[in-house]
Amino acid sequence: MQKLRDEIVAKCKALLEDGTVDRVIGWEKGLFDYDCSPATFTKENIDELVYNEYCGSNLSKYLVKESKAEGNVAVLLKPCDTYSLNELLLEHRVKKEKIFVLGIPCGGMKDEKGELLMKCNTCKGNEHKIADEVMDSDLTVPEARDRFELVEKLDGMTPEERFAFWQGELSKCIRCNACRNVCPACTCLKCVFDNHASGIDSKANADSFEEKMFHIIRAFHVAGRCTDCGECSRVCPQGIPLHLFNRKYIKEINELYGEYQAGETEDSRPPLANFTKEDAEPSVIYEKGRD
Repeated sequence: MQKLRDEIVAKCKALLEDGTVDRVIGWEKGLFDYDCSPATFTKENIDELVYNEYCGSNLSKYLVKESKAEGNVAVLLKPCDTYSLNELLLEHRVKKEKIFVLGIPCGGMKDEKGELLMKCNTCKGNEHKIADEVMDSDLTVPEARDRFELVEKLDGMTPEERFAFWQGELSKCIRCNACRNVCPACTCLKCVFDNHASGIDSKANADSFEEKMFHIIRAFHVAGRCTDCGECSRVCPQGIPLHLFNRKYIKEINELYGEYQAGETEDSRPPLANFTKEDAEPSVIYEKGRD
């Protein structure tokens, strides 16, 4: 991937030199080879930009802040990342006229153990849904598995078994807010969990109910808007499979309202923000929820 990285840097340099953009959002190398983190680059440090199989983070959310700052910004987006940008555009959270989207190829990203990231196991394909320019490459995407496989396994459990599963997982939560902070769908100016008046702003879990409430409320908040980018699970220091919450809602929405992929276009209407005569009746949803 070194050749591709050099071509990306050369393109970014050209954008900076001709004044198309004033800065570039990409990745920088950390202490270890697998430790590649989002960073902003200018003419002075663009040579420090890296792109390799450990650049798994989705950079689209950084545009919420950067597209409102002075000057224009280029962003490096992998095919799956562009879904998140489309969703942000749909919700008017970023200013497209301030952004240059450089679509970059991806052959699958790895974690610190060298294993394929969860989201790459269910790859959406190599098509950039939005881009001003796409870099050429012979990289091929991983073969995708059924993303609802584990959701269906959970659905096959008894209510008591499912409760025990999530009780065990969510009891690990340390309320670091990493999942919320990285999520492209969480862009409220002030989160309810940061609002002291809400009564639920504590960092520590007061009881077993509260430790579940944070994640359940967050999952409801992004229902119908989640692009299934998997960032929540990727950054969780406790290894909680938070993406399964979102995939459960995606599966339910598909069954109730028809197949829908959030972020596939920048002008679609999410099922929960739309109405058609074919929508499921409340009684159907109620009965399904009792299963």
